[in-house]
Amino acid sequence: MYRIKIWLLILTAFMALTACSPNQQIQADDSGPLRADVSGNMQATLRVLYVEADGFAYRNSAGDLTGVTVEIMREFVQWFERYHSVSLELEFVEETNWSTFYRRIQDAQGGVFGLGNVTITEARRDELQFSPPYMTNVAVLITPENTPELSDLSELANVFSDLQPMAFAGTLHETRITALRDQYQPDMDIRPATSNPEIINAVAEGGYYSYIDAYNYWRAVAEGAAIRHHSVGDDPGETFGIIMPHSNDWAPVLTAFFAADGGFIYTDRYRAIMTEHLGEALTQLLLEAAQ
Repeated sequence: MYRIKIWLLILTAFMALTACSPNQQIQADDSGPLRADVSGNMQATLRVLYVEADGFAYRNSAGDLTGVTVEIMREFVQWFERYHSVSLELEFVEETNWSTFYRRIQDAQGGVFGLGNVTITEARRDELQFSPPYMTNVAVLITPENTPELSDLSELANVFSDLQPMAFAGTLHETRITALRDQYQPDMDIRPATSNPEIINAVAEGGYYSYIDAYNYWRAVAEGAAIRHHSVGDDPGETFGIIMPHSNDWAPVLTAFFAADGGFIYTDRYRAIMTEHLGEALTQLLLEAAQ
C-alpha cells in the first residue's frame, strides 16, 4: 500500500509538470535578437505576437496574414533593410487572449513586438515600450439598434434602464464603462467580455451597452449588426502603438522609421494600407481624428 501511494504521488507530480510545460515553453519562446547583436550580412528573425482583429491582423481569403498593423511591420522591415546589410524575417505568432498577449509582451526578451491595438498611456509605459502612434482612435458608445439615441449622458440612467453594461476586460473601454456605471447605474454589475465580436453580438441581440473602437463599429454595421452609436459618448483622441518589452533595443529604430520621409503616417503608402484594409470612409474618419 505504501509503494502504491508513493507511485501515485510521483504520477501526480509528473502530470502537473507536463500540464505546465506548454505554457512555460510559450513564455520561453518569446524572445528575439537585440539590435546591438545584428550587424554585417546577418539574417535575423524578429518575433511578432498579434491578436486577430478585422482590418488590422487577419487572414484574407487566400489564408495569408495581413492587415494594417501587419503591413506596417513589413514596411518597417523593408525600410530597415534598405539602409543595412541585414536580412530580417518576421515570425508572426497569434495569441487569442488580449490580456495574455499583453503579459507575454511584458515578459518577453529582446526583439519581440506586439500588435494588439494597444492604447498608449503613461501608466502602460511603466510596463512596456511603445512605438510612435500608428493610428488615432475614437471610442464609441453602442447599444441595441432600437434604443432611443442619447442627447446627453445624463439621460443614460433612464434610457439605458433595461440595459446592462458590458466591457472588454483589461482595456480602457472597461475603464470607460466602469465610469458610466458608477455615475449612472451604481447598482449594476458589468458583464466582462474577452473579444469585440462577443460584445457586438451580445449588444445586437439586446440587453447590453458597451464601448468599442470606431473601426469595429463601422465594420459591424457594414455587416448588418443591429447596433446604435450614441455620439454624445464619443471619446476621441487616444492613440495606438506597437508594443515591446523594455528589453527590446529596436525601439529607437522603429521610432526612426515612423519619423522618416516626413512621418510614415503622412505618406501615401500609409493611406493606401489603411484604405485597403479599413475602407475609404473609415480611413478618412480616422485620419481626421488624428488632426
